[in-house]
Parts: sequence; structure tokens; C-alpha cells
Amino acid sequence: MSVLSFTSAGAKSTVAPKLPKEVFAVEVPNHELIKSAYVAFLANGRENLAKTKTRGEVSGGGKKPWRQKGTGRARFGSSRVPIWRGGGITHGPTGGENYKHKISVGEKRGALRQALSLKAEAGALMVIDSLEVKSGKTKDVAVIMAKIGAVRNTLVVAHETDPVFMKAVRNLDNVKVVRVRGMNIFDVMNADHIVLTKNSIEEVSEWLGAKS
Repeated sequence: MSVLSFTSAGAKSTVAPKLPKEVFAVEVPNHELIKSAYVAFLANGRENLAKTKTRGEVSGGGKKPWRQKGTGRARFGSSRVPIWRGGGITHGPTGGENYKHKISVGEKRGALRQALSLKAEAGALMVIDSLEVKSGKTKDVAVIMAKIGAVRNTLVVAHETDPVFMKAVRNLDNVKVVRVRGMNIFDVMNADHIVLTKNSIEEVSEWLGAKS
């Protein structure tokens, strides 16, 4: 597990961070649990907006297009049949589909432990003393992020969200700030860098510990 530590100003710290192994160094036998939690997150956030009309819902077609026999054409009783242009849709979405994917709380937390362990092993995990920007300026946050090497998609996990810091960071497209219990498998897996504040480590341990 290779985790870098930084001061609030973005300088490298000589004190190695103490991360609980039961959260940041668990064994990952395969990625099935992470995949299940990832799919569940996407499925549960899916909005059911698609809706097509059946032959009983499209307009027109009340009259038989032509007489049954004698025209040489195929027999049709309505222009609303699915094989006609402008007709109803067969087996289309109705708007009542249920895309929910159930997963237990224990599985969600287990997936987060595995995901954080993979990030720590890959060297994508960082610890910073604190994140405070008294000026409230975006460029000051960008400077700190550049100093610690978090220049790509970055997930910042904080014990508390400072309003001034949140105002300064909201214009950075590549930085997302969440509180500890706001972490989810989607953000963790898609982050190139995960920055933890020192105060957040203890809360992460309490929340995702082996006994949780």
C-alpha cells in the first residue's frame, strides 16, 4: 500500500499516514462484488422515461384501409398495426419498468473497502492535513491540487465540508468533494485520485470497518 501524505499547503509530509488495513488493505479475490455494487448504483439512479405507444394508443386507423378482397393487396384492418409506418410499437417500453437492483448495506460497504484498497495499491490514494482556502478563490485550490499531483479526476473526501472551500472548488470540473458517508462506488472507481483529509480517516474507519 503506497499512500502519499501532504501538508495543508500541498508540500510533502514526512509523517506517514496511518490507514486501517481492514479498510484500505483488504484482499480482493475478484471484482464481482465491486461490479455488483457499481451496476446497482447505476441501475438505482436510472430514470424511467422511455415510453412507446401500442396499436391501441396511436391515433388514426379507425377505418379499414381498403376492402378485404378484390384489390390484390394484403389484407389489413387498420393502419395502426405495428408493421405499418406510424403504427403501434410491439414490445416497446411502457414507462412502468422496474430497473432497481437490490444490494445489501454490508455488500455496499464491502465493495467500498475493496475499491479503496485497489486505489491504495495503485498509488491513487492521498492524505492531506486539511483543505482550507481562506481566500475562497478557485485558483488557490487549483494550485494545491497541482502541488499534490491531483490534476485529473479527483475525489476529495472530507470530514466536514467548509462552505468557503466548496465555493472555491465548484468551478473545477475535475474535482468533486463529498463527505465521508457520501462516498459511493461509482465516484471511487472513476476517480484517478482520491484525497482524504486526516480528520476523515477515523470516520471512514468507523463507517467501513470490518464490524460495519
